[in-house]
Amino acid sequence: MTRVIYLDNNATTRVDPRVVQAMLPYFSEEYGNAASRQHAFGRKALEAVEEARSQIASLIGADSRELIFTSGATESNNLAIAGIAFARKGSGDHIITAAGEHPSVLDPCRDLEKNGFRVTVLPIDRRGRVNAQQAAAAMTDRTILVSIMVANNEVGTLQPVAEISRLCKERGVLFHTDAVQALGKLLVDVRAIGADLASFSAHKIYGPKGIGALYVRSARPRVALEPLVHGGGHERGLRSGTLAVPLIVGFGEACRLCQACVADEASRIVSLRNRLWQQIKERLPDTALNGHPTERLPGTLNASFPYIDADALMLQMPEVAVSTGSACTSASIEPSHVLKAMGLDDDAARSSLRFSLGRFTTEEEIDAASAAVVEGVTRLRAISPAYQLHLAETSP
Repeated sequence: MTRVIYLDNNATTRVDPRVVQAMLPYFSEEYGNAASRQHAFGRKALEAVEEARSQIASLIGADSRELIFTSGATESNNLAIAGIAFARKGSGDHIITAAGEHPSVLDPCRDLEKNGFRVTVLPIDRRGRVNAQQAAAAMTDRTILVSIMVANNEVGTLQPVAEISRLCKERGVLFHTDAVQALGKLLVDVRAIGADLASFSAHKIYGPKGIGALYVRSARPRVALEPLVHGGGHERGLRSGTLAVPLIVGFGEACRLCQACVADEASRIVSLRNRLWQQIKERLPDTALNGHPTERLPGTLNASFPYIDADALMLQMPEVAVSTGSACTSASIEPSHVLKAMGLDDDAARSSLRFSLGRFTTEEEIDAASAAVVEGVTRLRAISPAYQLHLAETSP
């Protein structure tokens, strides 16, 4: 079987072998419960947890005591949004987010509406960006939280989070950001952003699945959250449950590795991404880039191939692993909510593919993938009545 070229790193990444090596002892040798401080096994596990917490905090510019471990980004986003909503319901009931956010932000916001909260969903422009002034205009004296991601998971567009955060501070509104896709790919500093809360996940940065973190600002006035998981009082009472020590160790090591190479890695991946796009657009007419042309994640390329169906295209090139959008909505038959919010019609959205490159992507893979895309699109357009009509209408 031909080796599959993996270009779906925004969905998940291969665990770095160095991360695996760091985790292994905590499965079979140092297997203590980090809450069992009465004996050496527990203390050794706790030391490993706190070392990892420091490694993660160092990467994001936080104090290690400001990090709460969760099962991943979905839980972190839910804890941030619902936790703030219920903790501050006495002072307000209004939350602001944006149409291009991840389902793990949009869905808890919708759920809060059932509990009497009001939610404003800001539009995004053709490039996938939120307007900071629109966010400011939407704030009222009942607004308690604004949640805007650092970078979009489908098109890679970077949001003006520092500006939005500053506007929130002027109004006394808390600011949460889903920083999952940006971590390890860009320099993410929660203090520079001005975030009160920020969500992270290990499996997007060559760490293990099943572990994430929520940054909760401790500087006065301290951010107060209502916990969603009760029982045992772990993680300062904000997220009870036995800590997954091997996964936490892996998360910490993944962050340490990212901190050591983030700038160089981003530069290499941008070069590969640009090479992929150049080869595709030079050989395929009527192809469009989705997202911001420059202000986007280093490894994300989302493109529309009019007159074909993206699912059909993926069947044409089984040797290339790509996606039509967020992995969390892959079971839906509806076109991408992000692309629709950007103004693409159903046909354009359904003709779009997301390529997401990573640490282990090679130049040879990029060349092979671009060739597969060109061949697949060409084959499908040859049997597309809509494309044949387009050619007839545009030919001299």
